[in-house]
Parts: sequence; C-alpha cells; structure tokens
Amino acid sequence: MKKIINSGNRFLFGIGIMIAIMAIPVSCSKSSMTNITGTGGTGDNPGTTPGANEVFIQGMAFVPATITISAGTAVTWTNKDAATHNATSSPALFSSGSLVTGATYSFTFATPGTYNYKCTIHPSMSGTVIVN
Repeated sequence: MKKIINSGNRFLFGIGIMIAIMAIPVSCSKSSMTNITGTGGTGDNPGTTPGANEVFIQGMAFVPATITISAGTAVTWTNKDAATHNATSSPALFSSGSLVTGATYSFTFATPGTYNYKCTIHPSMSGTVIVN
C-alpha cells in the first residue's frame, strides 16, 4: 500500500497547522475587543474610559488602579480584556468570581477605609479602593 502523505508533505502540513493555531488568538482577541462598551466614557469615545465609581479591567490592569469614593457607594468592575479576571479583596470582604469578557461586578462599600484587591488569576494585577 502506498503512503498517502510522504515525509516532505507531513512537514509542510505540520507547519501549516502551526501557523493556523498561532493566528487564532490574534484574530479572536481583536474581534472580541471590538464591540466591548462600558457605562463610562465621555466625548467621542464612550465606553473606553471608566466613569464615576467604575473600574475597567483592561490591558491586564485595573483602571484606575486606585479609586476614592464615599461610604455607601458601589464600585462596578467591568472586564474589557479578552482574558477572564476577578477582583478579590484581602482580607476577604468581596470577590467577584470569574469575570469573562464584558462581565460586570458591583460591590457597595459601607465602611470608610482602604481596601486592597487583586486578580487571583493574575496576581500581578492589583488595585485599591479608598472609602471616605
């Protein structure tokens, strides 16, 4: 029986598969970010800048990294990244759970103080809520 694919064709086939796999994340991340809008933003570019009492998760960071609010105010986190993130305080006061692209989470801060939080999936991402 003849070999259907010889070793030269296998090599080219393998290279083609690798190129196709590497192109998938690039095309997915661009298209998944195109239609994301938030409640914040002003001017000609709504949804790209957090509004009052909002934190966007974008570019593998919390934006803004520090937010100052009055007691009794809710902060809303919106994931604008293609990756799943969360916002989890330490000590444990709040935890958003996993936020996929476009998902939001809100928490009302009743007591004045400084609250640090991070993304437990990506521990280098951290933020602070200052409550007056």
